[in-house]
Amino acid sequence: MKHEYKTQMTCSSKILFDLDGDKVSNIQFIGGCDGNLKAISKLVDGWRVDQIVEKLAGNTCGRRPTSCADQLARAVAQAYEEENK
Repeated sequence: MKHEYKTQMTCSSKILFDLDGDKVSNIQFIGGCDGNLKAISKLVDGWRVDQIVEKLAGNTCGRRPTSCADQLARAVAQAYEEENK
């Protein structure tokens, strides 16, 4: 299922991704650090939600309490939870 997550406190404004069971794919960040976010998207493509959360949750960017990577972890966890209610 396709998902769209509006980010908070990051340079990116949105994250688009597909969730099939617990597998995440087709990750696309709108805005933000283009090269870095393309790399993150490629690196975690096909990972399970729990793997993404384990590796990326809690990462910060500068003085911000979050980052695009942390927002991705939040996005996939929220989508997985919503799909499995």
